[in-house]
Amino acid sequence: MLCGGAAAGSLPDCPNTPNCVSSQASDPARMVDPLSGGDDQETALQRLQTLLNDLPRVEWQAVATSHGPVNKVEAQFRSRIFRFVDDVTFLIEENGTIQVRSASRIGYSDLGANRSRVDMLRQRLQDAPNQALK
Repeated sequence: MLCGGAAAGSLPDCPNTPNCVSSQASDPARMVDPLSGGDDQETALQRLQTLLNDLPRVEWQAVATSHGPVNKVEAQFRSRIFRFVDDVTFLIEENGTIQVRSASRIGYSDLGANRSRVDMLRQRLQDAPNQALK
């Protein structure tokens, strides 16, 4: 499990290094806005899964919880050249809002890669707001 120790409905805190961003971060330097996945949890989950399937070098899994429907997706994004792995966790709220945390596994700085990734995901979801992504 990628985000061990986090309470249900919350993402783990970012470490004290500049290689992590989160929509639940208290530090403005690590804060990103949550993603908008649609009008409800099921739609957001389907759209997110379709988007992740369309991206290169991404492995992901939906995570079932003991207290309700699947509302969490854990993904691993691998960089093209050096094959670095970044862990991305998505928590999908009932209203379709997707809380997101993206963090590098190794190193100190990610040179903005995690923030850029979240921005790309946001843009892809906005580009196809009312349809399944292809």
